[in-house]
This record gives sequence, structure tokens and C-alpha cells, in this order.
Amino acid sequence: MSNDLVLALFIIAVGISVAGVSAHLYQFILRAPAMLSYTGKTYLASLGNLFISFVCGPYIMLNLGFNNPQDASLSKPFILLAALIAFGWAFITGLMFMSIYLAFV
Repeated sequence: MSNDLVLALFIIAVGISVAGVSAHLYQFILRAPAMLSYTGKTYLASLGNLFISFVCGPYIMLNLGFNNPQDASLSKPFILLAALIAFGWAFITGLMFMSIYLAFV
């Protein structure tokens, strides 16, 4: 049972790592902040934004937990909810990238 927990944590770590690297690479190349959106000028741009939102989503959600728009104080429930969503999402992202990696190796 502990091996299953370690494997799940490893998949989450891969997902968070891929999301962070993808977000920073996207921001470096396009000089625009990575954000959750699906809008674009063309259909292809919309699909690209949707893909970036899916891949970079866990990292963006972790950042949203610390950016409280109401005031300068940090809300513990808001941070915990953002972290819960981000780590669940990171599991899905990590599982996708680990399966792609294992398919080609």
C-alpha cells in the first residue's frame, strides 16, 4: 500500500514539474502571462490556449491561491482549495505525461 502512495506522489510531482516548466517556458517565449483561458483570435489559437491551460493549469492554480483579489491578506481556505484542485489536476497531468513517456521508451 505504501508503494501505491509513493507512486501517486511521484506522478503528482511529475505533473507539478511539467506544469511549472511549461508555464515558465510559455511566459519566456510569448512574453505574456500564462492564464486559464480558452479564447483566441482563431480556432487554432483557441485550441492552443486550451492546451496551455490544461498543461499549465496546476501551476496557475497554485499561484491563484496566493493572489487574493479582495485585499492584501491571505485566506487559508482559498489557499487550501487552490492547492487541493492543483494537486488533483497535477495527478491527471502527470499521469498523461508519464504515459506518453512510457509509450515511447
